[in-house]
Amino acid sequence: MIRIDKNESPYRALAEDEISALAIDTHFNKYADNEYEKLQESYAAYNGLDPHLVSFANGSDEWIQKAMIILGEGPALILDPDFVMYEEYAIQFKRPLIKVDAKADMTFDYEEVFEKIKEYRPSVFIFSQPSNPFGMMHPVEFIEKAAELMEEVKGYLIIDEAYAEFLEELPSYPEGDHVIRFRTLSKVYGLAGLRIGVAMSTEKTMNVLNSIAHPYPLNTFSLNIAHYLLNQPERLSDFIELNRKLAKELQLIFHEEAGEHISILKSHTNFLFTHGKKALELGAYVKQHGFQPRMYPELDHPTLKEAVRYSIATTEEMAELRQIVRKWSDSQ
Repeated sequence: MIRIDKNESPYRALAEDEISALAIDTHFNKYADNEYEKLQESYAAYNGLDPHLVSFANGSDEWIQKAMIILGEGPALILDPDFVMYEEYAIQFKRPLIKVDAKADMTFDYEEVFEKIKEYRPSVFIFSQPSNPFGMMHPVEFIEKAAELMEEVKGYLIIDEAYAEFLEELPSYPEGDHVIRFRTLSKVYGLAGLRIGVAMSTEKTMNVLNSIAHPYPLNTFSLNIAHYLLNQPERLSDFIELNRKLAKELQLIFHEEAGEHISILKSHTNFLFTHGKKALELGAYVKQHGFQPRMYPELDHPTLKEAVRYSIATTEEMAELRQIVRKWSDSQ
């Protein structure tokens, strides 16, 4: 079964001989020395950031968990649906949860979000940008207003940019002690299994988040692999562009081969969200033919009952997927 349900890169960014050399050169019998600081410098240099305001943890999940532990004592505000771990970690630490449900057309009422902030005064408002599972972009004007309101209620606005690098140009977001941005090297960098999550904010806020950091937040091999890759900017840019092209191809496949039968949301990520009864039929057909998309039988959210999400695969696998989707469409 070819897995296209986890939003991973289908390729590794490095060749086997490079990985082998890095493994041999990683002295995992010893604790990390200055490898963490080297990654701070290389990640910041590649992304045009201040290395002192960038920190790493064991995946973005750990940053979400830290946020739920330490950022105030009030409720967490989330959009629903969104990345499932926001709710999971809020529940873990018994943080009250406020939700704003998606409308039937898979958009959100941003005025409702503003009213929830004013009414409940959340300590944390976290959302994915681009959105997971929809793949859409929230307007910058919404984020600016939300940031303003969260500052007024003395809470934190967290923008989870797990898929940000799939955008050709990153939007400009509000800044301040109350604004935190999370990213990851799991998606467009192709390092999902190494679990490298990134947090960025002001010095004051990073000190708060890092006050519960582990002494060695990442293993030495992960640090060395990421540092090595980030120090080859042209090669890394080519790899990112490859993933972007695969994302565009995924959209073309479904629009060209099944667009007249199913509803498809415009995506700014490496996955595609489809919905409707016909989308469920196609999802089942694709699964029968060897590809595993993401379906949501375990969830009761009305926007996910008839949803199927597909993420990118290798070039050869995508060509096979196109033939499967075309064959299904021809039978309709």
